[in-house]
Amino acid sequence: MTPAGKPGGVVCLKERCVMASTSPGDISEVRFLTVAEVAALMRVSKMTVYRLVHSGELPAARVGRSFRVPEDTVNEYLRKSFFQTG
Repeated sequence: MTPAGKPGGVVCLKERCVMASTSPGDISEVRFLTVAEVAALMRVSKMTVYRLVHSGELPAARVGRSFRVPEDTVNEYLRKSFFQTG
């Protein structure tokens, strides 16, 4: 059971949302970031993050009227976008 009392529920902490699950084979400990957190991490504007989400370049889950982006996908996007200069 999650602290919210529902298995597989989403528990929102002060800065991040954590998806908790007790079932084997389910995703556990997935950390979701808000658009503002992703923008701060990538050092871009929120509008840039919204463009990446709407174009499908950055997968996100819609929660109500807002988006949540899995932290691992942000790290993977940055890893793929990195290149050496010189």
